[in-house]
Formats: sequence, C-alpha cells, structure tokens
Amino acid sequence: MHPYLPHLITDITAAHRTEIPLQDRRPQTFEEHIAEVEDWLEGKEPPHSFGYYCGLNAINFPPPEQLNDAEIKMVLEAFGKMMFTWNLDINLPELLPLPIAYKMTVDTLNVKTSIANSGTMGFDFCTGYAPDCVFKEYCPCLKIWNDEDDITDIDLPENELPF
Repeated sequence: MHPYLPHLITDITAAHRTEIPLQDRRPQTFEEHIAEVEDWLEGKEPPHSFGYYCGLNAINFPPPEQLNDAEIKMVLEAFGKMMFTWNLDINLPELLPLPIAYKMTVDTLNVKTSIANSGTMGFDFCTGYAPDCVFKEYCPCLKIWNDEDDITDIDLPENELPF
C-alpha cells in the first residue's frame, strides 16, 4: 500500500460535511431560490471551488501512476462518500479506466461549484457532442453518435424521413 494512502483516506473522511453552516440554515425565500436558479440557468460562475468548501487540495493527492487499481478504488470510494455529504456527485462512464476516473474525480476539487442544501448537484463532463468529448473513446454517447452517422448515410427518397 502506498505509504501516504492512510493519511489521504483520513483527510478525505475529515472533509465530510457534518452540518450546514448557520448562514445557510436560514429558510430561503422564494425570491432567493429563484435568483439561484436564474444564476444557474445563465451560467453564472459560483464563487468557490469544491476544494474551498471541503478543505482538500488536488495537489495533495498522489498521481494515479503511483497507485494500483485497488488503491485507486479505495480513494474513489472514500471520495464519493465525502462528495455525497456535500450533496455532490460525479458522472463518469462505466468503462472509463480507473486512472482517468481518479484524475477527473480529484480535479473536481478545482472546479467552482454551488453547494446545495437539498438535492444533488452533479459534475457532468458530457456535452452530448461525442467528437469533442473529454472521455474520447470511452464516451457513452459515441455509439449513439456513430449510429446517427450511419443513418445519415442511408439513401432515402426525398419524401421519406428516417424517423
């Protein structure tokens, strides 16, 4: 086992959200809620990164090449539980190699995000446009994208649509 791993797991466990800060516990007015929704819809950037809230820094995580698959799984499991306490989640393709999943998960610490007091906010890197997807050949949309290309190559009479 990587010698730093027990300390890292302890740090991740300590980063769990244990209570909602007092300033966030107050009942939210309808107007405040709508303002938050409008900010989100307009793409307004949140003020802080996830690392700011949980107190972890991506630089303190060893690079994936220093960990074996079992160690990466251990970190990802602990990290996922910690994210859950912050009402956050990350959506990654099932077939994504563990080192890439580890790097992307740790990199969420650098992403500015809002922390919800109810419900779940998700880190989702999929744009639906497979050719430019960050997941490359592991993109779950790639098969659908390629199947659509096959449909456009079919010669149909002008008055018939493929759907």
